[in-house]
Amino acid sequence: MTITGAWQRTARGAGLLGADGSISASIFAEMSALAMRTGSINLGQGFPDEDGPAVVLEAARQAISDGVNQYPPGRGMPVLLEAIARHQQRFYDITLNPETEILVTAGATEALSATLLALLEPGDEVVTFEPFYDAYGGLIALAGGVHRTVRLRAPEFQPDLDELASVVTDRTRLILINNPHNPTGTVFSRETLELIVALAHKHDALIVTDEVYEHLTFGVTHLPVATLPGARERTVTISSGGKTFSTTGWKIGWLSAPAAIVTAILAVKQFLTYVNGAPFQPATALGLDLPDSYYAGIAADLAAKRDLLAGGLTAAGFTLTVPRGSYFIVADAAALGYENGVEFCRMLPELAGVVGIPISAFCSPEHTAEYASLVRFAFCKRVDVLEEAATRLARL
Repeated sequence: MTITGAWQRTARGAGLLGADGSISASIFAEMSALAMRTGSINLGQGFPDEDGPAVVLEAARQAISDGVNQYPPGRGMPVLLEAIARHQQRFYDITLNPETEILVTAGATEALSATLLALLEPGDEVVTFEPFYDAYGGLIALAGGVHRTVRLRAPEFQPDLDELASVVTDRTRLILINNPHNPTGTVFSRETLELIVALAHKHDALIVTDEVYEHLTFGVTHLPVATLPGARERTVTISSGGKTFSTTGWKIGWLSAPAAIVTAILAVKQFLTYVNGAPFQPATALGLDLPDSYYAGIAADLAAKRDLLAGGLTAAGFTLTVPRGSYFIVADAAALGYENGVEFCRMLPELAGVVGIPISAFCSPEHTAEYASLVRFAFCKRVDVLEEAATRLARL
């Protein structure tokens, strides 16, 4: 029996559909299995191996004890909606109506899924930067969209503004940006963000921003697109508590936008997860109200971890692009004589007992050669794990 359906275009968009119609495991699954099999340190997957703030974890336990275990309201619990509104006002001077302009989702991934499914018609174009977070290709294809990219070139991974202006056209429905950016760790300049807003107005496009690393920047302040002149009325801003509070498994995300756009997205979201994470919503709300010292502390701690891993990679002989945000650092294996990042990552457990992810896994097939020797390593791990990884890598 032939199994047809949207899964095929989704898998194709994510780069997982073979020429014979078979679906292959992602490089992330392959590298994680390799780490398990060889006992290597897994710096491929981007999740922390330490718990978040104790007060937030205790709030979730208390919510469970207090019986907060049934369906929450469809838009999200008022306590979390109001906390998100306070957070946006406090950090970015963005005023939101918590009842109409915010939607709680099952992580940022569902926020992205619901947004694309709600706002795209078949054949609409979506522009992203490349390399792109792997979910984007699959979700754009699932929604029937056409994926267009603007390449970010090493070592700075900033877009060419003329190329950006040429890729966004009247066929563009959405401009989807991830800032701070996964996998490169770059933070886009104000000039780039202002051009995106201008292009959205020129071509009547909407802007979708994935800002899950908003509090994990190093030496630069996060600038939400929605704060720029003319952006607010056509921007969907997406974030989550997973990265900020080291609770990626809770899957508590949210989006904010003008009320009419939120209502349109809710029309789709309600038929995906419906609702999720009841006891984790008040706990995340508590986290959003933590003092400024907490937010400064998590960025400083992560910057120190970045520098620790960077030292090991530099000692090993890699050429690095030092990130200004996110969990990730990009290293060029060509400096060690390895031009093929996929093969290098498959060899690295034997060479050094460490696992990374080739940047080409975040690229469309026609552009993989441009990024062939680049490897992404995650530094959102315990200090002792990073110290051991740095020692192992230095042996290269």
